[in-house]
Amino acid sequence: MNDTQNKTGWITWKVIIVSPDLTFVLGGAASGKSAFAEHLVVSSGKKRVYLATSQVFDDEMQDKVQRHISQRGEGWETVEAPFDLAPILANLPSTSVCLIDCATMWLTNHLLAANDLEQTQSALLQSLRLCSAQVVIVSNEVGHGIVPDNALSRRFREAQGRLNIALAAEADLVVQVTAGLPLVLKGRLD
Repeated sequence: MNDTQNKTGWITWKVIIVSPDLTFVLGGAASGKSAFAEHLVVSSGKKRVYLATSQVFDDEMQDKVQRHISQRGEGWETVEAPFDLAPILANLPSTSVCLIDCATMWLTNHLLAANDLEQTQSALLQSLRLCSAQVVIVSNEVGHGIVPDNALSRRFREAQGRLNIALAAEADLVVQVTAGLPLVLKGRLD
């Protein structure tokens, strides 16, 4: 365990990192979940690998990607992986820590490509179980809103909920971030 402190704007986190094998960080859009997950990864002291799952189709998304790169700073190996995470996870050594940001974009990619979501989710969970590296995975919590008005959005919301439940079940540590504040749902940060 290592004691670490981080200041992000007006928020200060002081936690004792327990170094679980799989950490699941979830929260709403712009909740601070990625910044918190990055903090956990940096505080591990291990070689940092960032698995970027988004696909850039417009200027707004490109700007968001650039903000995330700037926020992370140096010292990260970034791998673009919008679909198949298994080969990358399989080759990570135990001396590294991997941040997958995020499961929501990964799921969206598969949904829009009309892939079998049950099969892809099973493959992701299996690759996480077999990964030698410590993994932190970020995801959006989408179940707090209203019922969407169209079938695709309802299908996505249901699939995201199932994926989040499965990831939380596998994870040693589950943290929900709201307004930049972490709330441990499973495991401990101390």
